[in-house]
Amino acid sequence: MKKINVAGRIAAEALKNLFRKPSSETEQSAAVPDGYRGLIVYNPENCIACGLCVRDCPAGAIKIVNEGTKEDKKLNASIDTGRCIFCCQCVDSCMKGCLSVSDNYNLNAVSREEMVKKL
Repeated sequence: MKKINVAGRIAAEALKNLFRKPSSETEQSAAVPDGYRGLIVYNPENCIACGLCVRDCPAGAIKIVNEGTKEDKKLNASIDTGRCIFCCQCVDSCMKGCLSVSDNYNLNAVSREEMVKKL
């Protein structure tokens, strides 16, 4: 008797959720509290490509690649949000202030490749 009751509750819950909106949202709707550490923002203007942020990242989530020359820099930065622990050690270690945190918390992704965000 107990198993039928549990199965009935599971079926009822499944049917109820079948017609609800998805729980994941594509737009940010909640207010973000002060001091929230969201997605890292990169400003390549002041970057000297010293690599301190890459070395200090405990998760190894940041990659900065110079696709230009030493004189004419073309820096491309990316962060793997699947690896990032949002400790902001990279932001603290940047001498030039090229990295900062945003209030963007909507970092959902379907595949592993989508978790790598270009900064």
